[in-house]
Amino acid sequence: MGVAAKKEAIICLSLFTLNLSISMNILRKQFLSHVAQTSPSPMLVEVARAEGSCFYTPEGKRYYDLVAGVSVSNVGHANPAVVRAVQEQAARYMHVMVYGELVETPQVTYAARLASLLPGGLESVYFVNSGAEAVEGALKLAKRFTGRTELISMRRAYHGSTHGAMSMMGAPEGEEWKNAFRPLLPDVQAIEFNDFGELERITHRTACVLAEPVQGEAGVRPPAAGYLEALRRRCDEVGALLIFDEIQTGMGRTGAMFAMQKYGIVPDIVCLAKAFGGGMPLGAFVSCHEIMDTLQTDPVLGHITTFGGHPVCCAAGLAALDYLLEHRVVEEAERKGALYEELLGDHPAVRGIRRAGLLLAVELGSSEPLYRIMELFKDAGIMSDWFLYCDTAFRISPPLTISDDEIRDSAALIRRCLDELK
Repeated sequence: MGVAAKKEAIICLSLFTLNLSISMNILRKQFLSHVAQTSPSPMLVEVARAEGSCFYTPEGKRYYDLVAGVSVSNVGHANPAVVRAVQEQAARYMHVMVYGELVETPQVTYAARLASLLPGGLESVYFVNSGAEAVEGALKLAKRFTGRTELISMRRAYHGSTHGAMSMMGAPEGEEWKNAFRPLLPDVQAIEFNDFGELERITHRTACVLAEPVQGEAGVRPPAAGYLEALRRRCDEVGALLIFDEIQTGMGRTGAMFAMQKYGIVPDIVCLAKAFGGGMPLGAFVSCHEIMDTLQTDPVLGHITTFGGHPVCCAAGLAALDYLLEHRVVEEAERKGALYEELLGDHPAVRGIRRAGLLLAVELGSSEPLYRIMELFKDAGIMSDWFLYCDTAFRISPPLTISDDEIRDSAALIRRCLDELK
């Protein structure tokens, strides 16, 4: 290439870079001006594409996605099987009628497949659009079936931001989010997760106890030995329903398809979302017919939704579930989580690691190094996050399909960031 041609190429590249920068600045300004924000300090990383365990900016910078949309993208970004299912179903039909009236193949097939995997008569699936909606439906169902009003949640629990779900945020940690939106649901109390003594607070007034089998936003807190068994027994003794929030732990995250299977406890109702939709917005609450059928009468339409169980979302979720099963992805989650623990656990900045399958909280001991490492991660190409009720640990919950090489490479980047905390 001659000198003139080289200069022309350099000029063209410079113009392209300048135009890209201008375009990105305009997009960010529009994002801040017109897309309602959840905090004063969004990350402002623009996503151009995502594939597998990574996403990329318009400039081509790669980020290891160690959040996976908060345990949503379990089968990886742009999974070909899921993309194909979405495309094919969208070409057949999308929304036709409100939920529950027409027989739509993706809904029926997914519900039947799910029922075949869930234990203990959990076979009636009510599709909704999100995790918060699943929780709302489950709470209504518990009150309708039992005729009781008291609702019990766990401290440091997060179940969603709608009024009912927010009411179940465990006090006092949830007060920061709840106080500005009161009054919320009445007759709600919170007990301490893993505290056997507090189970006595579950009484004959209690409609339901809502619990995560593994507390997520508390910073990955697994159940103590025998705790879930004791919780199940206490609910049975007083006639309260046990609801498991498996929105984050379901679909393979903890090393079993559902955490209830890992711990051997069957709830009366289970809430599902996040990875349940294969990357599309989908949730469900699932129970036995004896309980679920009470929503049909006195009154009829006891719970309704327009878009719940959208056929394209159900097709995506079914394809993701089939992928997890056919490729034995779930069976590898425990080993991959243990590999991260092995690669990071000996770093002097790490005070400990709490883990359930491929859901990890890497403990740094205080909030100051955590906030610092979030900035270091952003520069290094690592997408992580902290927990709503634990600002001393960072999250590792990548797609379950992440390879061993990607685990080792991302762990090496994390260690370099940890080194800078010294």
